[in-house]
Amino acid sequence: MYRLFHVKHNRKVIIMSNNYTADNIVVLEGLEAVRKRPAMYIGSTSSRGLHHLLTEIVDNAVDEAINGYADAIEITINEDNSVNVYDNGRGMPVDIHPKLKIPAVQVIFTVLHAGGKFDYTNYSYSGGLHGVGASVVNALSRWLEVRVYRDGKEYCQRYESVTDKKGNITSGKPVTGIEVVGNTRKKGTMVTFLPDDRVFDSVKFDYELIAKRIRDIAYLNSGLMIKLCDKRGDEKKEEEFCYKGGLSDYVKYINTDKNVLFKEPIYISGEKNNIKVEAAFQYNDTNTDLVYSYANNINTAEGGTHETGFRSGLTRTINDFAYRFTYLKDKKEALTGSDVREGLTAVVSIKMRDIQFEGQTKEKLNNTEARTAVEAVILDHFTKYMEDPQNDEIAKKITEKCIKTAQIRKAISNAATKLREGAKQKGIENSVLVGKLANCSGNNKAINELFIVEGNSAGGTAKLARQREFQAILPLRGKPLNAEKTNFEQVMKNEEYKTIIYSIGTGVGDKFDISKLNYDKIIILSDADQDGAHIRAILVTFFYRYFPDIIREGHLYIGLSPLYKITKGDKMYYAYTDEELKMATDEFGKNYTIQRYKGLGEMNPDQLRETTLDPEKRRMIMVQIGDAAEAEEKIEILMGDKAESRHDYITKYANFNKRDAYEDMI
Repeated sequence: MYRLFHVKHNRKVIIMSNNYTADNIVVLEGLEAVRKRPAMYIGSTSSRGLHHLLTEIVDNAVDEAINGYADAIEITINEDNSVNVYDNGRGMPVDIHPKLKIPAVQVIFTVLHAGGKFDYTNYSYSGGLHGVGASVVNALSRWLEVRVYRDGKEYCQRYESVTDKKGNITSGKPVTGIEVVGNTRKKGTMVTFLPDDRVFDSVKFDYELIAKRIRDIAYLNSGLMIKLCDKRGDEKKEEEFCYKGGLSDYVKYINTDKNVLFKEPIYISGEKNNIKVEAAFQYNDTNTDLVYSYANNINTAEGGTHETGFRSGLTRTINDFAYRFTYLKDKKEALTGSDVREGLTAVVSIKMRDIQFEGQTKEKLNNTEARTAVEAVILDHFTKYMEDPQNDEIAKKITEKCIKTAQIRKAISNAATKLREGAKQKGIENSVLVGKLANCSGNNKAINELFIVEGNSAGGTAKLARQREFQAILPLRGKPLNAEKTNFEQVMKNEEYKTIIYSIGTGVGDKFDISKLNYDKIIILSDADQDGAHIRAILVTFFYRYFPDIIREGHLYIGLSPLYKITKGDKMYYAYTDEELKMATDEFGKNYTIQRYKGLGEMNPDQLRETTLDPEKRRMIMVQIGDAAEAEEKIEILMGDKAESRHDYITKYANFNKRDAYEDMI
C-alpha cells in the first residue's frame, strides 16, 4: 500500500494501490481533499488542529501588518464558538478573477493553492506562501463568512458545508454571491468561521492558548495593536496587546521570574541577502537555554535553519572574543554550543521571500540561505557589541559564564568516564551500578518500559506485578532534588538521578544520544496525593531540563493509579477520579463498599498489575511540550526560586480536590 498525491489545479488525485487501474482512482473535487485528510493540512483534528485554523486566518491579517498595510487586528470569540478576525488592511480583492471568472475573494476561500503571495507585487514578506490557509479553514468549517471593507463599500459572501439527501457533505460551498451590503468608512477584511464539530474532537477554543499566540505576534511586531475578546459565558474577557520594545520586551517577559546576568537584553537587527534578521537575547543563572524562533511571524516551534544560524553565530562570536582577549589560550579549549547556550534566553525573528517550511503546519524552516544570513548578521553585530568599551562588563560576564560552564561540563564528563572505567575494571555490570533497578529480561528496546516508582514499598509490589520480559522497575528512595533549583554539577552528583541516567542509557548533556535509549516508555508512577504530585513535578522538571528530546519524541509518561475501589457482591470497579466514583456508586445503588487508596503500596500485586501496569487496562498521560514558552513559564513558576509567583499561580489555578489538578498545572 502506498499513496501518490498529484495536484493539478483544484483537484487532488489519490492513487492507493500497488496494482491499480482506472477503477482505483478517486478524484476529490474542490475542497473535498481537505475534508478527507484534514491532518495533512492542519496536523491533527485535536485541539492543536482546531487552533491552527485560527492561526491561518490570523497569519493572513498579520501579513497585511508586516507589509505596512495594517496597524490593528481584532479577534473575537463569539458565544456560539465561532471566531471573527478583523484587520484594517486593504481588504481582500472582490473583482472578478481573469481566468476563473469568479470573484477573487471566492478564489481565495475555495481554491487550494491560490493566493496573492506567490509573487512580491502585494506582499514582500508572508507566512502564508502555501496558498491553502484560507481555503482549508473554509473546508473544515460548518460555515464561513467574509466581509470586505473596500472603496467605501461593505461586501459580504457566505460559505457553508452542505449535506445532500444521501448524507454526502460538500465543503465550503458558496451559498451567496459577493454582495454589497452597505456603505462604510472602514477598510480591511473580517473573516468569521465556525469550526465543524464533525471534523474536530472539540470545537471549543482555548482563550489562554490564543492569548499566548497573540502576545507573541504583538512582541514580534513592535507597535501593532491586537485586541482579543471572548464573549462566551458569564466572565467575558478582553485584552489589548501592543509592545513598543518588540523582541527586547519579549525576552524580558520570558525572563520575568529569572535572575538575569545583565538588565537589558542585547538587541541585534540587520539584513543580509534580502533577509531581515532580528534577535534579542539575555543570560540568566539557570542551566538551560531557551531559543524561540520565528519566520515571517510564524512560530517555528521545531526550529530550522535560521535558529541554527543564530546558535552558530553566537558560538563563533564568543569563542573569537575569548581567544582575542585571552580568556582562552588554546584552540583545544574551544567552547561548545551547549557551553555558550547555558542560561540563554533568545528570540530570533527573520523576514524573507520564498519561505519554505516542513509541512503545512509550518513548524520548521527549511531555507538553507537563512542560516547563512542569520549567522552573518549575528557574527557582525554581536562582535561589535562585545568589543564596544561601553559593554566591557557585560562582555566579561558572558564570556566568564560560558567558560565556567565548559569547565563544569568537562569535570562531569571526566568523572563519569572514570566511574565507567572503574566499573569495567571491577567487572561490575550496569544492573549493579544502578542499585535497585529490576531490569527487564527482554532486549527489545522498541517495547521495553521503565517504571520509576515512588518508594521502596510500592517498588517491591511493582516488581511482583510487572511483566518481567519487557517491564523494568526502578524504586526511588525519596524525593529527588529539584533540578530547577540546583546546578548541573549538583544534579549529576545526586544518587537518584545518577541511577535514572544509567538506567535510561542515553548519556546526558553533550554525551546525550537518544538512539541509545533503553526503553520505549519511561513511566513515572507515584501516589495519588499531593506528595506524589510533587514527585511527579520534580521528575518531569528533571526530564524537561536535561532530556527534553525524550519528551519531544514521546517517551515520557505519567502512570495513573486509581483512587478508589468500589465493590458490591461480585461486582468491582476502580475509580480514578471523584467523578468516576460518583458514577460507580450511582450505578451500584446501595450496599456497596469503598476502599480509598492512599498510596501504591496499599495495593497487592494483582491489583497493581490490573490497574496500573497492564498495557491493556492501565491509564497513562503522555508528557508533551505544547508551547515551549508556556511550558518554560510554568516550570519556572512552579519549581523555581520565586515563592511569590508560585503562591499566586497555585492560588489561582490549583484545586487539589480534583484528580487532574497536577495535570492542569503541568
